[in-house]
Amino acid sequence: MINLFMFGALAQEADEVPAEPVQESLSIIDLLLSGGTGGVTIIAILFVLLFVAVYIYFERVFAIKAASKLDENFMKQIKDNVASGKIEAAKILCAQTNNPVARLTEKGISRIGSPLEDINKAIENAGKLEVYKLEKNVSVLATVAGAAPMIGFLGTVIGMILAFHNLASSSGSADMGSLAEGIYTAMTTTVAGLVVGIIAYIGYNHLVVRTDKVVHQMEATAVDFLDLLNEPA
Repeated sequence: MINLFMFGALAQEADEVPAEPVQESLSIIDLLLSGGTGGVTIIAILFVLLFVAVYIYFERVFAIKAASKLDENFMKQIKDNVASGKIEAAKILCAQTNNPVARLTEKGISRIGSPLEDINKAIENAGKLEVYKLEKNVSVLATVAGAAPMIGFLGTVIGMILAFHNLASSSGSADMGSLAEGIYTAMTTTVAGLVVGIIAYIGYNHLVVRTDKVVHQMEATAVDFLDLLNEPA
């Protein structure tokens, strides 16, 4: 009987042991969509900015890559044609080569016979147009890099205001779990804004470096062409 009594007591104690709390998991999608109308709107805006930034980055990368391609023998052929007086052949060669260096060279060739100062000025003006084409929409990336974190922070501020408004409306007796949920939901917009801003910032700086390389290539070619015209006959 004693053993049965002890066994029953142990069984009752085992039944009374509280079960371990099950930790709820929260997916990223649920976190992004649980911020109410304001939070979801901010997240949607950030996703649009991310799409725009990624599109502009890859579009410019391919455009700059195509602009940087140049045959190593291009300037040699131009020098040979100009030295032998085959101006039209040099123009045709430039027209058949679709990149900024060829267009600058063609502009200089078309002004052969004018003073060197005029030729240099024409090449500089054409170079400014080519640089403008290379930098097309790149400034949008810089804008996204600066605006995205601020938009995310705006969502956080709105979420915090709503969370504390609920606390004030409940005379300070609001459920802490609901309050904490509102706060971490609001913070997700800041995280999303920072992620979009970092991606746009890295993409912008990479494009600037790639563009500078093409610009230096154009400047070097322009100097070579002017040196060719300065060579004594």
